[in-house]
Amino acid sequence: MKVVLAAQLAPFGDEAWYWQESRHLAVGYSDLPPLTAWMIAAGEAVFGRGVLAMRAPFLLLGALLPFVIVRIGRRVSGAADGWIAGLLVLALPLLGTLGIFALPDVPLTFVSALALDAVERAARTHRLRDWTLLGAALALAWLAHYRAAMLLAAGLAFFTLTLRGRTLWRDPGLWLALAIMCLGIVPAIVFNATHDWAALDFQLVQRNPWRFHADALVQPLEQALVCTPLFYALLLWALWQIWKRRGQGASWDLFLCCAAVPIVAYFALGLFADDTHFRAHWPLPGYLPLLIVLPMLLRQSKIAAGFRITAFGLLVGGCLLAFAYLGMAAIPGGADALSRSKAFPQQFVGWREAAAQTRVLLAQPRYAQSVLVADNFMLAAELDFALEGVRPVYTLDHPINAKHGRAPQLAIWGRDEAGLHALGGGHPVLLVVEPGARRERERAAWLDTLCSRVDNLVPIARLDVYDGRKRYRWYSGVVKASEEIKSNPDCITAKP
Repeated sequence: MKVVLAAQLAPFGDEAWYWQESRHLAVGYSDLPPLTAWMIAAGEAVFGRGVLAMRAPFLLLGALLPFVIVRIGRRVSGAADGWIAGLLVLALPLLGTLGIFALPDVPLTFVSALALDAVERAARTHRLRDWTLLGAALALAWLAHYRAAMLLAAGLAFFTLTLRGRTLWRDPGLWLALAIMCLGIVPAIVFNATHDWAALDFQLVQRNPWRFHADALVQPLEQALVCTPLFYALLLWALWQIWKRRGQGASWDLFLCCAAVPIVAYFALGLFADDTHFRAHWPLPGYLPLLIVLPMLLRQSKIAAGFRITAFGLLVGGCLLAFAYLGMAAIPGGADALSRSKAFPQQFVGWREAAAQTRVLLAQPRYAQSVLVADNFMLAAELDFALEGVRPVYTLDHPINAKHGRAPQLAIWGRDEAGLHALGGGHPVLLVVEPGARRERERAAWLDTLCSRVDNLVPIARLDVYDGRKRYRWYSGVVKASEEIKSNPDCITAKP
């Protein structure tokens, strides 16, 4: 099912952006470390150009993740419980669908499981090979996302707050693991040091208000929804059971730190940090140790069989619902059926229709030599992907470029408005606009600026699909002679 969906679903904006990054391989980018782009490049190098090839490495990691959990579960609580833990990974919606999309959370979650496997063994065996695997997993985590810092925080809690962990500071293997881990941080340091610390500035400052916002108190309800309510209750119950057994040796102390630190810390940070981006996936690494011990805890508990059956039934139903939703977005007519509901798959549809219309216009002699410009980075990335990178796609300085941390990277590539002006004034332009990229109350103000960003703007085509939920507008114009944005009352209105 995952392979079929990965082959059929159009890449949404962030994915297409990561594909663009894979066309400009580097040690880092303004939004992320380099591993996601490297994996996309590797997928296309092995399997050729295409959306399935791009996602192939992520599908592989998503398929291997349950087996890593099975490996840990078999060692900790026996073969039967280990296999049940692996099945729970497949059933949890956010983990069961992991790998369908080329996103950094796929490698981050996978190496989180590898790190948990390695540290559980290293803490018992003290073997250098286990410490080496731990260091390699943490290095890859830093190459995947800056949220690798939470793995380090969980480990620090274990090595400082537990008696067993404190004794491990004398083990040279721990220091070997930390040294190997530092290798994964080097690319991020190199990129940031050479680009005014743009990535860290975005991750730590720009995207976070760092003030309390009460709406974030609903985070547990969000998690209950994405995990299904009764199973989420079982996960919290498992966390409580681990807390009660933390002094009983074995791996309880380690699992407590590796589960509690991400779950509690992300909730606390969420009260003050970013509240505009999707964040339901943040605690995923913290759920892994809970899934490992849950089968054993349930076997030893007196929880009613009816509650267990209902919880597992809802869990499987939730996962199937997630697959069904993605399937609706992938099949012809599926998105149309959702177009009148709040569940409309906004991020997955419309791009192909917009690209097809753009190809039609570019095939006309009067637009064939025009510079292709999109009004925001997501649309630009989608057009670039659809046109297979055969011509550069520039981007206007849209507010969401900065909101998602992509504006500095566009400047590095010379694909922003400054790069457009560098081509010289009077160059013909084909501008593609997506009005829905901004909230309705902000839309008119942005559209009013288009005439001051591109000279001689003339509307030439429009496309409304999915009952108007996805709208696109095409304009011809010329590059402004100056980068300075000035009002132009004589320009034909760019309002839809």
